[in-house]
Amino acid sequence: MSDTAKFSSKDIKDWLESETSSIFVPVHAKAQKTRDDMKKALENITDANKMLLDNSAKEIDKKNMKTFGRARALNKLGRLFLDRMRQIKAPNEVSYDSLNAFYQETQKAFQVTEVDIRNFFQRISPFFIMDRRKFQMTFEKAKLSLKDMNNFLTKEYVKTKTLEETFQLIDKLQTSEEQLANLKEKRKKVELEKTAVEKEIAETQQKMTTFKSTGSMGQLDQLNVQTDALSAEVKHNLQHLQKPFVKLQALGLHGGGSGLTQDESKKLIKYIENPFEALATEEANYPLLRQILQKLRRSMSDGKISLKSDKKRKAEQAMDNILNKNSLTSLQQKCVNLASQRSQLSTSVEVEETKRTLTKLHQHIENLETKKGVAESEEITINKAVNETLERIKNQKTTIEKNVFDFMDKRIRIE
Repeated sequence: MSDTAKFSSKDIKDWLESETSSIFVPVHAKAQKTRDDMKKALENITDANKMLLDNSAKEIDKKNMKTFGRARALNKLGRLFLDRMRQIKAPNEVSYDSLNAFYQETQKAFQVTEVDIRNFFQRISPFFIMDRRKFQMTFEKAKLSLKDMNNFLTKEYVKTKTLEETFQLIDKLQTSEEQLANLKEKRKKVELEKTAVEKEIAETQQKMTTFKSTGSMGQLDQLNVQTDALSAEVKHNLQHLQKPFVKLQALGLHGGGSGLTQDESKKLIKYIENPFEALATEEANYPLLRQILQKLRRSMSDGKISLKSDKKRKAEQAMDNILNKNSLTSLQQKCVNLASQRSQLSTSVEVEETKRTLTKLHQHIENLETKKGVAESEEITINKAVNETLERIKNQKTTIEKNVFDFMDKRIRIE
């Protein structure tokens, strides 16, 4: 047993042809001749059918009552035979499969034709005896050609069927490799497009960051940071009043009466939801908050609002600090000043223009993300096709290698 020979997919066909030409070329040439002989036999039958049609038509035209019925029957039969033979298609490219299909198709047509001959030629007798005999002789010769085709297929051509299939498989392998190369090129193009989109997204995001951190937007961002810090401080100062505030709100909503005016009720909700905004929008010394706290204290004294002793003590201490020690005065001023600065800055021409620019940039990023998504989806589809093609190439190579070993007892590997 010789060592395994290695070939590329481009070289294997030439090598295999050179190794098997003494076997395959004569067989393939005979296959073509067999096809041509059968094709010629069918043409002869077609000519014989035309003869039946022409001669029967002439007899029909004579309107001889003695032969008219049989002439018309033969004419109909001849046309049936002609149509049947014309439906048989000889293959342009000869292979075992195409020649075998040609044989099967012709055999079926001949079998039906034989039945028709047995059933109808007797009814036409004794007229048109020469025409019928000539047609039957032609048909019998065609049957011999069909028999020769079958013998060739089953005794000679079948031996090289595997070899022929291997040549066809090599062509398919080369096509698969071309498809793989095209898919990889397409994938590379999509990857480059995706990378370019990702780069543009990053650059646009950087532009947005720059816009947000410089000029009036930068100042506004700093004020927002300060606002967050002051909001936390206001919440801290009012933390022990949050639960009493919620209970006071519930008291006004569900009976018992909180004693709050409409303005006080609205402000109470603000102090619960956004303490910074509530305090910043109060007048000096936060009169509404004072009124709310006084009514809260009264409700607690009247027993309308009950708290655990520790929470009650802390709430009362917080109220005392706000009402009697003005603990929020300085903090309120900071909130008012900061809210005013934010309001002025956020409505400035520069900030409005920057916001419009940021909106456009954000929309551009959304469009880019959509484009990136399309590229990623296409990349997934291509990768799936690449993997399927790689698997097909692997199977085709394995089959070719096995066929060569089975036919020639030689081990090869296609790289």
